[in-house]
Parts: sequence; structure tokens; C-alpha cells
Amino acid sequence: MAQNSKELTPEFCVIGAGPGGLAVAAVAAAFDAPAVLIEKGRMGGANLNDGGVRARALAVAAQRAYIARSNARFGIKTGRISIDMPAVNAGVRETVGALTPNAARHRLAGLGVNVIEGAARFTDPRTVTVGEYVIKAHRFVIATGSSPVIPAIPGLAVTPHLTEETVFQLREVPRHLIVIGAGPVGLELAQAFRRFGSEVTVLEAATPLAGADPEVAAVVLHALTREGIELRSGVEVAKVGRALAKVQVTLASETGTDTIEGSYLLVTAGRRPDIDDLNLDAAKIRTDEHGLVLDRSLRTTNKRVFAVGDVAGGPNYTHVAHYHAGLVVRRVLFGAPIRIDHETIPWVTYTDPELAQVGMLEQEARAHSGVIRVLRWPYRENDRAQIEHATEGHIKIVTDRAGEVLGAAIVGPRAAESINAWTLAVGQRLNIQALAGLVVPYPSYAEVGKRAAITYFTHGLTRPRTRRIMGWLRRRR
Repeated sequence: MAQNSKELTPEFCVIGAGPGGLAVAAVAAAFDAPAVLIEKGRMGGANLNDGGVRARALAVAAQRAYIARSNARFGIKTGRISIDMPAVNAGVRETVGALTPNAARHRLAGLGVNVIEGAARFTDPRTVTVGEYVIKAHRFVIATGSSPVIPAIPGLAVTPHLTEETVFQLREVPRHLIVIGAGPVGLELAQAFRRFGSEVTVLEAATPLAGADPEVAAVVLHALTREGIELRSGVEVAKVGRALAKVQVTLASETGTDTIEGSYLLVTAGRRPDIDDLNLDAAKIRTDEHGLVLDRSLRTTNKRVFAVGDVAGGPNYTHVAHYHAGLVVRRVLFGAPIRIDHETIPWVTYTDPELAQVGMLEQEARAHSGVIRVLRWPYRENDRAQIEHATEGHIKIVTDRAGEVLGAAIVGPRAAESINAWTLAVGQRLNIQALAGLVVPYPSYAEVGKRAAITYFTHGLTRPRTRRIMGWLRRRR
């Protein structure tokens, strides 16, 4: 050890202060387990500072503009709507600022966490160095998050472009925004800027919202198209370039090549784990083309080292990072056996209408269980939806033959809230009877799910034999 270095021997050494890392360090400290938290950038991670929170705040501002333009259906007349982009961005920063104290260094220090600023690097399987500190911990947790993928498109490296982290620096509403990537983030931002008044073209080599149930994804894609977003799937971006003040994108498809021009280019081609600077070889931690090699308990090939959040793979959501953190804490502090189960984690796209799903999709359920039941109910049959003129979408529930809930997909207003009951049902392997018998407020969107659940039982009531038995029972009373 160098003469001026300081050696620390905590129970936990957490690398990365995103939502997963913060949760592990805070819970460890709450149980009097000494914890060191290392962060080389801003506390709170990319979700708070660069991505998710900002995107949600931007989408809310865009929705306000959209609602203002649509108020005539309620008998409310408004004048011309104008967008002040610097003011919009200031509002986004204000939202982030309100949440920042939750991840502040002094807050973690007050909880008993030793927060160290700097870049962590493994020097052997049980040692990490950062600046003047040498940390020999009982357990390490990698929570370094992820960064946007920049695809190897000819010309992209020398062509100005935005990512999901830099798009919030815009000082004007783009005249024409070209978006590469039709995943959740790409479509959320595309809709926001369309509602601000931009012409928007979204390019996708494969299928938009490829991870979603195709039936509910089609509702979202139809809504975006109706709002004026041009969705072009099955196209390959052959090259990009700049001509004067415009961005040029050359596309290749089965029908030939085509060039489109826009004022700004936004690249949302997924994310990759941030692990390059950790010197993982020294720690005997294996990686592959997807990132860290982990077992079902989130442990790396070094048994002292776990991973949580984006860096651990799976859906890139804050609630996934919290879920991972809870599992690791249970394993390390209490010795409880853990096994990660992404099937019970809700997957959400925050477009309007929202899309949320959990558990098995219809195709997966058919392959897994054979005979299944698919239950649906439309928002247009819901009183709350009619009151609010938000009738687009439906719920889709998949059960096995006996009624066990295998999965659910919702597209419509408040889908991210409504999916919670179905997440519980999938996780606890509830029978559909429990949801059908649930008493829900009226009027509420929760009735959509209840009505769908009831159809599991009403389906059999239309059979002649069942109706004859019911008639006989009535006559007996």
C-alpha cells in the first residue's frame, strides 16, 4: 500500500450512486453494516440527471400543450399555443432539482454511508482503489449504470446528433426531428416533440416496441401516427451527414435507397452497461457481449461481487434497480436465498396512451401452458374514461385453464398505475377470481381490469347446459 493511501474495510463497497447503489448503501447503513459508496459523477445516476426523470417531465409539459389544443371538446376555447423551449427546459431542471436532495452526498453521510468521490478500479478480487483510498470490503456491489449506445452508422461520429441524455439541451423546438430507434425512449421523446410542434420521423430497422405485446403496441403506434408522427420500420440507416444547416439520413430498404432531411437528429438505439473502466479482469469477473456474466442471484464470477440495476441486464428501469438492490441486501445481510425473476417486473412505456405489461405475453403463455384464456375489456366501456374523453385502449389478461393469472398488458390512461394489481397477481400466482371479486371505486380506471376479470366467469354462462342448470336452480328457490 502506498505511503499516503488510506485503507478501509467496510461490509459493503458500492460502486455507483444511481438508484440501485443508493438503495444498497442506505439499507446496509440502516442495519449498521458499514458501507462505502463510490461515485465519479453526479449522485442519483443517469435516470435522475440525464434520462428518465427529465423525459417524464418533458412529456408532461408536452401533454399540457396537447390538452390545451384539445380543450374544445370540453367547451373551453383557448388562443394560439406557443412553446418557450428554454422555459420548458427550466421546468425540467426544476423538477430534477426538487428530487436531487434525496440522492445528496450529505444525506447519505447522515445515514452513516461513507461517500467517496472518484473513479473506482479493481486491483485484485477483493480490493478496489479510488484516489487515495484502498478498499477491502467483505462484499462489493457494482451499480455503475449504463450509457446510450451510439451505433456504428457511417458519418454519425462527425455529424452533430442528440441522445436521450443531451436532447434536453435544445434551445428551440426542432422544425423536423429525426429519431433513430423506436423503442420506449425513442417513441416517448418523439411524441413529446411532436406535441411541441415539431415534424417528427422515427426510423426503426426492426419492429417498433419490439418487446411489447403486439396487440397493445399496435394501439400506441396507431395513436402516434394519428398525431402526425411518421413511423418507418424495416429500414436500415445506411449513412448520415450534414448539408448546410440540415441533417441528412440515407435509408436502405428492400425497395431501394431514400434520403430524408431534418433539422435535428436524435439517436435512441438502446443502452450499454458502464463497466469499461473497472479493470474487471483483475477482479476475475467475466463479461460477454451483453456485459457482466451473472448467476440468478445477481452474483458475478467473483463470489464477493454482485451487480444491480442497468449494469445487471434486464429492463432499464429504476424500479428494477430497486428490486435488484433489495435482493442483494437480503442475500448478503440475512443470508436469504434469492433468485431474480424478471417475469414479475412491470414493463412500462410512458407514451400517451401508456403501455404497461407484466408476466407472460399471449404467445409465451401458449407455448408454456398450452390451453389458456385471454380476457379483454375496452376503455370505451369505462365511465371514467368517457368522462375524461380518454377511451382509447384496453386491458388484456392471460390466464391458464384453471384461472391462474399468467400475465397482463394494458394500453390506455394510467396504465402504469393500473398494472400494479396485476403485478401482484402474477407475483403471488393469484387466481382471476381474486381480481373479479375486488371492490374498486366508481368511477375509476381500475374498473377496466375488474370487468375483464369477470368475463372469465361470464363466458361459460352463455352455454345452453349452464343456462338450463341456472334456470332449474331458480325454480327450486
